[in-house]
Amino acid sequence: MTAISKTEVFEPEYRMPAFSKSEDFEENGFRMSAISKNDDDEVSVSGMKINGFSDEYLDRIEPNGNIPDKDCGWERLVDHRESLSRQLSVSSDSKLLDEDLRSEQKVIMRPKKPPRPKSEVYLCKDTRKSKRFSAFGGDSPFGRTEAYMKLDQLGEGSYATVYKGYSNLTNQVVALKEIRLQEEEGAPFTAIREASLLKQLKHANIVTLHDIIHTRETLTFVFEYVHTDLSQYLEKHGGGLHPRNVKLLLFQLLRGLSYCHRRRILHRDIKPQNLLISEIGELKIADFGLARAKSVPSHTYSHEVVTLWYRPPDVLLGSTDYSTSLDMWGVGCIFTEMITGVPAFPGVRDIQDQLDKIFKVVGTPTEETWTGVTQLPNYKPHRLVLHRPRRLATVFPRLNDIPHAESLAMQFLQIQPNKRISSEAALRHTYFDDLPQQIYELDADQSIFSVGGVRLAQELRNYPTSVIQAAREIRKLV
Repeated sequence: MTAISKTEVFEPEYRMPAFSKSEDFEENGFRMSAISKNDDDEVSVSGMKINGFSDEYLDRIEPNGNIPDKDCGWERLVDHRESLSRQLSVSSDSKLLDEDLRSEQKVIMRPKKPPRPKSEVYLCKDTRKSKRFSAFGGDSPFGRTEAYMKLDQLGEGSYATVYKGYSNLTNQVVALKEIRLQEEEGAPFTAIREASLLKQLKHANIVTLHDIIHTRETLTFVFEYVHTDLSQYLEKHGGGLHPRNVKLLLFQLLRGLSYCHRRRILHRDIKPQNLLISEIGELKIADFGLARAKSVPSHTYSHEVVTLWYRPPDVLLGSTDYSTSLDMWGVGCIFTEMITGVPAFPGVRDIQDQLDKIFKVVGTPTEETWTGVTQLPNYKPHRLVLHRPRRLATVFPRLNDIPHAESLAMQFLQIQPNKRISSEAALRHTYFDDLPQQIYELDADQSIFSVGGVRLAQELRNYPTSVIQAAREIRKLV
């Protein structure tokens, strides 16, 4: 029989094969228990039983001291009947043991533990090796930095940088808005607000938020990529856009805002830079960092909203009691800018200068023409010049060339906010009467260009890039 160098301690939960126990003896200071196999009957050793092992099988002990596998996993082990009465102890120095003792002794070894069950990630070959929950919930490959690749930088703001990127998941070009996080301050509240609003806004004329990636240093929004915005489009086609294109772009802007306003969401930063335009002419409202989802109207808003040129006079005067009319003033400014090619009220110094630009066109308000205006914080009579209201067509002559354009622009640019036209009513204005009726029957996620015959016209002016760059430099100096 093969000599065994050591044994391991019995544990109560094992069941051993049938053996007869011999007398205990002591030699060289070691207490031993001699055990021999009984062929006729089955005797419990230390209250445990293991059946099905022959002498020859027990003799084939592996070099590591374990009994070879023979379907003797843990499922064959059952509860013991009584506590273990003795423990076998064998000296690590087997040479001290007597040869006769070793020839009689049957050393019973503890079976190998079965391997620890592997995770389902490894058992299922189709399961991804790494899991991460995206901002949209569920087991998803989204929400991972390695899923996207940066290409070119498109722009940089006060707290974010926008890159053109590529999605390894969809094999499409995307826009990556990377927001820098401050370790002590965390994510900017504007980013949190934008993400929460865009997740619930699903419309053909609102930019789509595909994914959100959060790391220790940055928070990245993955948007659909749109190759230009209205500001760049106006620079490229200076002097005003084709009247047909003005109508289609304005309709899409009103369609997107109407969708927001019905859900009591104010954008609060309507300007050409935040209106994206695709290659086929789809307009998409972007940058909801200043947007608010509140009951409308509300008295709790800040007056520090909207870029100065597109800010309504009531907000410039310090009013925080505004509603959807805030966005509609900006729409009126953009409407006239698309027709004329120049900003409607380009203030260059401060709020007072911006107010003066507006009052020269719509007239300086007084308590008689606007009840309560004198109570607004920034209403300072000593700094205001009294102007009489003028017809918009005298200030912006190209309005005369487009039927019903002046009428609609006047309803956008009402000095009193409660008199401004709503987005829903503007969509039904006679200015849009020549558009096909099917355009009003589209679902929210359908583009107006899915209607037959609706397409952008060829622009009348198309300036080269050198001229556009020179115009930008001149505008900066002004």
